[in-house]
Amino acid sequence: MNMDEMQEAPMVEKSKRDMVGERLKKKYPDKEYADDEALFGQINDDYEAYDNELGTLREREGKMTSMLANNPSSAQFLSDLAEGRDPWIAVIDRLGIDGVTDLINNPEKQAEYAEANKKFVERLAKEKALKEEYDKNLSESMSLLERMQNERGIDDDTMDAAIDLVMRMAHEAIMGKFTEETVSMALKAVTHEADVMNARTEGEVAGRNAKIDEKLRKPMGGDGQPVLGGSNNAPARKPSERSMFDLADEAR
Repeated sequence: MNMDEMQEAPMVEKSKRDMVGERLKKKYPDKEYADDEALFGQINDDYEAYDNELGTLREREGKMTSMLANNPSSAQFLSDLAEGRDPWIAVIDRLGIDGVTDLINNPEKQAEYAEANKKFVERLAKEKALKEEYDKNLSESMSLLERMQNERGIDDDTMDAAIDLVMRMAHEAIMGKFTEETVSMALKAVTHEADVMNARTEGEVAGRNAKIDEKLRKPMGGDGQPVLGGSNNAPARKPSERSMFDLADEAR
């Protein structure tokens, strides 16, 4: 095909289904959408996630609108932040040092200031304690990960991918977001031990049944002919069946 034929060849327009499939494939490269059930199932899950996110955003927007309506000065504070200005310098620019001092020394606000400062100190102490606990746990966790890598022969890329997955699942849980993918992985983890035990039990039962079947298939001892009773082939008595006369004869 020459260049003119290539230029004249009509472009094949993609169907809407193909376009949606390609979009989902970029977002979820590990998933396959072989049929409409899988495709529309993923679309439905995404719509639910979008609706939840949109509801959260609208709730935040409503709170923000109410705050700005009830306290117009807060709008200026946020505007200064958005423009990159130091909001405290902007406050002094609007109120002056004396105005800020009067605001701080307002006797009607002293109790509220004290309570706010108390919460600040408590929050600061809690954040410090959490950071210390985080640093301690992180140090122990790094030792654990290093030991696991050495014992199991795990390469760095695989371990990094595992940690990234754990962090993503933790972040989604904090945000109240539970996807089918993460819940499926969690279900596999919690049912793995039970599945192993069931498989082990089934194996033991199958093994016992095989042994029983093998015993049943084995031929009986002897030549297979029945033993007939009679005077010439009377069964020999066991030692325990000897009479006292037999014992007396043996003692002679």
